[in-house]
Amino acid sequence: MTFFDLTGKVAIITGSSRGIGRAIAVALADAGARVVISSRKQAACEEVAAAINARVGEERAIAVAASISEKTALEALVAETRARFGTIDILVCNAASNPHYGPMGGISDDQFRKIFDNNVLANHWLVHMVAPDMIARNDGAIIIVSSIGALVGSEVIGGYNVSKAADLQLVRNLAVEFGRHNIRVNAIAPGVVRTDFARALWEDPQAEADLKRFTPLGRIGEPDDVAGAAVFLASRAGNYVSGQAIVVDGGTTVRGSL
Repeated sequence: MTFFDLTGKVAIITGSSRGIGRAIAVALADAGARVVISSRKQAACEEVAAAINARVGEERAIAVAASISEKTALEALVAETRARFGTIDILVCNAASNPHYGPMGGISDDQFRKIFDNNVLANHWLVHMVAPDMIARNDGAIIIVSSIGALVGSEVIGGYNVSKAADLQLVRNLAVEFGRHNIRVNAIAPGVVRTDFARALWEDPQAEADLKRFTPLGRIGEPDDVAGAAVFLASRAGNYVSGQAIVVDGGTTVRGSL
């Protein structure tokens, strides 16, 4: 077995119909895993699953739509995965919400609750839904996609950043709780990545130019940049990594100031 071989593994990836989640699903399938594509819309999930199956030449992806805001939908996602693919080896919690852009003084209570329900509580739910499979086998990999927003302040996405910081502590706690079962729990903290979700941060040409100038690698991230870290954490290569946050930001957070 090679370091990055995921042949025979089963992975659920939330928010995988586009952006970072889709790139992670493709990368895991390329490494041999069977992947479950999940987001809110079944048609979008089916399109990604079909593209992956065409790419690898066999049925290695299925589509199971689920809203992360509904616990029963997530339970159905896990049950359908078990019914069609068997036990779950890898969970990637990538889906997230950010309904407020602006200072935290302007965020409504409902918006703040939605951020925490979708970005933290849903991850907690999913982890404990898949954990029995992993505990039974004494093996598993759980990855939560956080953000460098968990490490810095912001004038426009503060509520989102607070939730992503909570995800880092969720990872640390779960790594301690599940470590005795050989379950690795880690986070990936991307910087600004060229996705629809982060469009407000990069679509203005001047904003992108400023980001490039501030980033040591001289560019903003692409979804595939994050996918490689997920393959590492899900595979034998990451066997002794747990409770950590891998920052994937082109060096932005170490820059300090211009």
